[in-house]
Amino acid sequence: MGDGGKTARRLTLALCVLAFGTPVVAGDVCRDNRVSVRGDWGQAAFTVEVADDAEERAQGLMNRESMAKTAGMLFVYPAPKRVGFWMKNTLIELDMIFADRTGTVRRVHHRAQPHDERPIMGGRAIQYVLEINGGLAAQLGISEGSQLRHPAIDTKAAAWPC
Repeated sequence: MGDGGKTARRLTLALCVLAFGTPVVAGDVCRDNRVSVRGDWGQAAFTVEVADDAEERAQGLMNRESMAKTAGMLFVYPAPKRVGFWMKNTLIELDMIFADRTGTVRRVHHRAQPHDERPIMGGRAIQYVLEINGGLAAQLGISEGSQLRHPAIDTKAAAWPC
């Protein structure tokens, strides 16, 4: 008895290795091309492209026929604001993970449908949006309250600083 926490951590690590091919380990170095996500469900990491200017954010993941399971795109805004996305010219199903200035997830939109022109609103005071393959957020357990870690998130404000 008493090793339930260790068993749960080993199981989470094993699931991350199965899902992503590489484990998330404590002390993992923050890199511009990597977003780590954690919550009471465990941890995961994604290799990302960063869209941090208006042109990159407007293009997003449009016209892409596929995306690796471990990949995504991190949209970075200069300051928190109300943000909305649509799926016009997007060919793959996506999960959209909306986070505030601390990197704390405020909303997850599951399985946004390709070519849908209806706006998907993230809420107020959103500064970061992580897009990953549709269905993956639910599979991993990413939900409101989960935390993102990336160098673009101000270390003084970050819930999980680099």
